Amino acid sequence: MDGPLILGIETSCDETAAAVVAGGARRLSNVVLSQVPVHRLYGGIVPELASREHLRGIVPIVRQALEKAEVELAAVDAIAVTRGPGLAGALLVGITYAKALALAAGKPLIGVHHLAGHIHAVLLDRREQGLPEPEWPAVALVVSGGHTALFRVARHANGGFEYQLLGQTRDDAAGEAGDKVAKLLGLGYPGGPVIDRLAEHGDERAVTFTRPKLKGADRDLDFSFSGLKTAVLRYTQTHPLAAGIAARQALTAGGAKPPLEALRAACDAETLNLIASFQYAVARELSEKTVAAAERIGAAGILLTGGVAANRRLRRELTATAAARGWEVMAPPIALCTDNAAMIAAAAAPQYALADFATWDLPASPQLALAAR
Repeated sequence: MDGPLILGIETSCDETAAAVVAGGARRLSNVVLSQVPVHRLYGGIVPELASREHLRGIVPIVRQALEKAEVELAAVDAIAVTRGPGLAGALLVGITYAKALALAAGKPLIGVHHLAGHIHAVLLDRREQGLPEPEWPAVALVVSGGHTALFRVARHANGGFEYQLLGQTRDDAAGEAGDKVAKLLGLGYPGGPVIDRLAEHGDERAVTFTRPKLKGADRDLDFSFSGLKTAVLRYTQTHPLAAGIAARQALTAGGAKPPLEALRAACDAETLNLIASFQYAVARELSEKTVAAAERIGAAGILLTGGVAANRRLRRELTATAAARGWEVMAPPIALCTDNAAMIAAAAAPQYALADFATWDLPASPQLALAAR
């Protein structure tokens, strides 16, 4: 077994996850306990509930990860944990348990940035497929419910990685905007996957949304999705959509998860067109700015990762836009797009090689930045 055997732990938001990864290149296990059923009742993530669910799940999930990997804790070379960004209470659960395990087993502790984990999910997937490592530098679009950012990613001769922030959202993350629009239209929570599925039944050019105009010549790679969300709200107020929204709200009341076909049947053509047009506007904005960033830094390739990277329209749009300019878009499978611990263990491998270990006073850092501009 080549490379360090790392136990990864991820509790930054609403998934309790643990994984064992060998050498940053092979998943021996990757266990995720989702809290979606808990938070669906409230239409979004409730931080206090997230922390409590992590407390309930962390011990059995780590145990499952070790059992599925068929390794004992004593055989692990290091324990890696997400140190930020994320929900403070949620992060503390993972960090505290990782410290306890590392101290008890006499193993080094590695603190991993959550967004670096998402970037390394792409590299882990390529290694597992036997594909070559991307050429550097690359542009990484990390897009999820809590984050939307563009980074320049490069690798040092010593094996470490360097990140530079190129652009980020000034308000809502893309996934957050999707969830809010889904809630507005009565589609339930989480909204992103539902929008993705329903959008294929609508005309994405039916509604034209004005693109955001951001101030600051040096911030032209930033994103803004709050205006788009507001435009959808205004559309619902000026078009006869209230009855359909009420019908869908009844279907999703009390945290219910109706079949997709039931939601589709409750959507008229105008609503489906609105959903498709919203999704297209998001995908276009993300794709065009990612390609602009790649052109600016002379990137050799593009990495797409994060929960929203599972969106099929975004994948098609970015792949087509990038291919027209000669770039390959590298994205992980769906299981590695959403929050998971395998990406944390994979990101920890180069840190292990550099002996970049955390001290026992490693704090939870809810607003932790990956890199400066």
